[in-house]
Amino acid sequence: MADLSLQSQLIPNLPDDIALQCLARVPRSHHPILSLVSKSWRCILSSTALYTTRSILRTTETFLYLNIRVNSTFHWYTLFHNLTFTNPEKPRKLFPLSSIPTKPIGPAFAVLGSRIYVIGGSIGEIPSNNVWVFDCRLNCWEMGPRMRIGREFAAAGVVNGKIYVMGGCVVDNWARSMNWAEVFDPMTGLWTALPSPIEVRDKWMHASAVVGEKMYAMADRGGVVYDVGGCEWGSVSKRLDLGWRGRAAVVGGVLYCYDYLGKIRGYDVKEDVWKELKGVDKGLPKFLCGATMVNFDDRLCVVWEGKGRGKEVDIMCAEIEVWKDEDGGLSGNILWSDMILVVPNGASIVQCLAVDL
Repeated sequence: MADLSLQSQLIPNLPDDIALQCLARVPRSHHPILSLVSKSWRCILSSTALYTTRSILRTTETFLYLNIRVNSTFHWYTLFHNLTFTNPEKPRKLFPLSSIPTKPIGPAFAVLGSRIYVIGGSIGEIPSNNVWVFDCRLNCWEMGPRMRIGREFAAAGVVNGKIYVMGGCVVDNWARSMNWAEVFDPMTGLWTALPSPIEVRDKWMHASAVVGEKMYAMADRGGVVYDVGGCEWGSVSKRLDLGWRGRAAVVGGVLYCYDYLGKIRGYDVKEDVWKELKGVDKGLPKFLCGATMVNFDDRLCVVWEGKGRGKEVDIMCAEIEVWKDEDGGLSGNILWSDMILVVPNGASIVQCLAVDL
């Protein structure tokens, strides 16, 4: 444990490797209190060694991160579960996080390991190639490697440990044409151009998702799919294009979103068919104003803006266990549904992301 640079034992009379395993088993929600014990504990609780040990011991937890726009400012939050709060009826609580120094409009988002990537977006109405990275272990932002070109409202996804981004730029010169799609390799820290055919190069991308090794990106006119394994481009099926609304999440190989009636539906890629998610109607509202979804530890997490009271809006959240029935249908069970935040009227949910820590 010499790499931890600890001046004393973590726990007296106990080898540091054993002490590390003990600390790795403690839920992350207790880390703020544990960090007050000593400087060595504060150091170890934010170390790579601790999170590597948590992964080995399978004590990793999934955390929800929210980006909410209030007027012209963007606020970040993380949701903690099973904390010992003074109010036992509220076992979940959102904690505010620091914000990005700049305020990009229309960035793309991706999660890679313990880091959240905020990619591009316009600053002063000019598409930016900036990439901001939030380290969820240290709760701090840093500037990441810049893309080759600026983008706004692009599509992004993670496949095999690399970030793929496409669109969000006007193909009006050679540089933008050659770099319409890029891929980021965290091992090298570099963005490289991803060759793409001319016919797929739409500017605006309003939704994206990854199913297996394929990345789907929806534009105003149809959508594109890129097979990372086969290095092949194609068009999404007409049925997928017509049924995809809002931000989707993929759980168990099924792409979930809401339909024009405000109900949650799942798209089976292999069958090329949409199916209604049964068993959740009574516990959820009609998502006519949209909802944001994310795969939360192989469960479907839905975040939406509730009615609120007066000049305030409730941010609601539900966690749903989903599965395929024997007849091929889709069913779900709402594990919990609750109000997690109150924001001023006019606020909106920009994105929700899930990070394993």
